Amino acid sequence: MSPDHHTGASRTDLVLCWHMHQPEYRDTASGSYLRPWSYLHGIKDYTDMAAVIEAVPEARAVVNFSPTLLEQIEDYATQLRAHLERGATLRDPVLAWLAADHLPSSAEVRREIAAQGLRANAQRMIERFPAYARLAELARQALAEPTVFGWLADQFYFDLLVWHHIAWCGESLRRSDPRVSALMAREAGFDHSDRRNLLAAIADALAGIIPRYRALADARRIELSVTPYSHPILPLLLDLASAREAVPDLPLPHAHYPGGAERTRWQLDAAKAVFERCFGRVPAGCWPSEGALSTASLELIAAAGFQWTASGQQVLHHSTAPTGDGACIHHAYRLDKLPTLCFFRDDGLSDKIGFEYQSWRAEDAVADLVHHLETIDRACRDRQHRVIAIILDGENCWEHYPHNGDFFLPELYRTLGRHPRFNLTTFAASAAAAQPLPLPKLVAGSWVYGTLTTWIGDPDKNRAWEMLCAAKGVCDQVLAAPGLDPARRAAIERQLALCEASDWFWWFGDYNPADAVAEFDQLYRSHLRHLYQLLDRPAPAELAAVGFQGRGSPELGGVMRRGRSG
Repeated sequence: MSPDHHTGASRTDLVLCWHMHQPEYRDTASGSYLRPWSYLHGIKDYTDMAAVIEAVPEARAVVNFSPTLLEQIEDYATQLRAHLERGATLRDPVLAWLAADHLPSSAEVRREIAAQGLRANAQRMIERFPAYARLAELARQALAEPTVFGWLADQFYFDLLVWHHIAWCGESLRRSDPRVSALMAREAGFDHSDRRNLLAAIADALAGIIPRYRALADARRIELSVTPYSHPILPLLLDLASAREAVPDLPLPHAHYPGGAERTRWQLDAAKAVFERCFGRVPAGCWPSEGALSTASLELIAAAGFQWTASGQQVLHHSTAPTGDGACIHHAYRLDKLPTLCFFRDDGLSDKIGFEYQSWRAEDAVADLVHHLETIDRACRDRQHRVIAIILDGENCWEHYPHNGDFFLPELYRTLGRHPRFNLTTFAASAAAAQPLPLPKLVAGSWVYGTLTTWIGDPDKNRAWEMLCAAKGVCDQVLAAPGLDPARRAAIERQLALCEASDWFWWFGDYNPADAVAEFDQLYRSHLRHLYQLLDRPAPAELAAVGFQGRGSPELGGVMRRGRSG
């Protein structure tokens, strides 16, 4: 019997769902990238996650992509191919440095190259490679003592860039691509030809991501699902006051976001269009951005034709309080008579993978997870159609694992796929056979604490919402004008969507580290300014002013960011 065949009450359905998301890092006015994380995660995590499933016959999973990430993967593959074939300019500065014949003499550029070369997990990605570790130590010295930049030759920066990319290559890419393994054997002195070979390897890896996942879906090895187009918090688009359902005294912006239902429908329709173009199928499921759901957003997700959606454990807890009746998370639920089923993430099990198991031996970690799963199975055995949902990022935790999770993930898939008590399956398959429990109500919240406070309530977050609400009011005036060119309308609606993304609001707040807040504040204001340009209206002066401030430690920021996994 195949591992994804549902067998009713005799076995417990187990779903592993990996969420792939990066915010829109492009300046939409110029097409240039502010940060390289979309392609770096592409060559590391998205390639490795596909390779493990391809290699392990027992593997089954749900893989969720945000549409803006899919578009960036496509864009990177296209621009790299254009550069390699026709010499076209690369619009990502890190790739442009890697491809350059000569580096600028500017100390500012060289500082940025040194800083970028250190943007990798020190233990798992830098110290693992002695040649990279030596270069990284020189980069640290140069950043601490600026006079060092004067005596570091171009070759140092080129070698640092090459090793930075080798470290960001996934385990599968380093094993399978002879161009990468040849560079590792050479260790230093990389010339233009070497760097061109590395660019070609990166281009091929990125171009292969979407086809590989599509082939896995065609083979029914995975289910592919989608997030609203730009990864917005749908309950807040619909009603900022929905945040008070879980936190009644939360401070709110002095503004209202107009036309939220129309914008939510746009986000869902645009997501489906990108998904269908990339994967050649209609998505059955929608993982809402950050697992954020409300009654109103669930109704619109259902109206868009999605069969299932999911959220966090605490959302179910809040929605069944104070009695807790029927609050077991290991079931599918139905709100009223809506056709879309809701699954709820097991936070404890998901967080073990996201945060705890990274320091364990792979066999011990999987054995511990199985022990917890078996305990749940015994406790729920008298219940019909049990389903355990483990949902987390498919990218952020693996750099903290030895070899990017290359020991842990195959062991996880093999063990769970062969376990006699568990049916490793997908949400769509589980939903098709479900006997859902009734959900009495749905309190708006997300997979982060079961609330929406990560994106609203802080003074800076609230001010950011007020800036967006003001821009939306201008948008509505322009879009209501007769005779608007369809191409201009489409550009305005997409740019508005980029401003609606959750990522900006995630980072605002003085508890976050200054560098991260400044980076996302710059992006957010850039997107808003470009929106006003498309509207042919003057941008408010504050969009050009010094933005929000962060005072948190870099370490805390990393934990906050990885909080997507828990």
